[in-house]
Amino acid sequence: QVQLVESGGGLVQPGGSLRLSCAASGTIFSIYNMGWYRQAPGKQRELVATITSGGSTNYAISVKARFTISRDNAKNTVYLQMNSLKPEDTAVYYCKVVHARGSSWGQGTQVTVSS
Repeated sequence: QVQLVESGGGLVQPGGSLRLSCAASGTIFSIYNMGWYRQAPGKQRELVATITSGGSTNYAISVKARFTISRDNAKNTVYLQMNSLKPEDTAVYYCKVVHARGSSWGQGTQVTVSS
């Protein structure tokens, strides 16, 4: 089994920054894509950003140029650097890892952008 532990969420003012981390542990054979998704109250979960094992990235249009996804393969960890945060970025953020045995989701971390 693969377990994901997320950290880094919190309350931040508009225009501020946060960095999310998601570390995978357990029985890991190979990790392929890693990504971040978010779900705001009353809305469906949506893709924020993904990164392949080779480092290719993909972003939602709403976060492009503000968020940066990266990964440390040696640590089985994916990061999301979020800058210029807006109130509409408020959501629970989930990481997802695609690995040799399927996919796993983190428990979610709350990000609240408010003055």
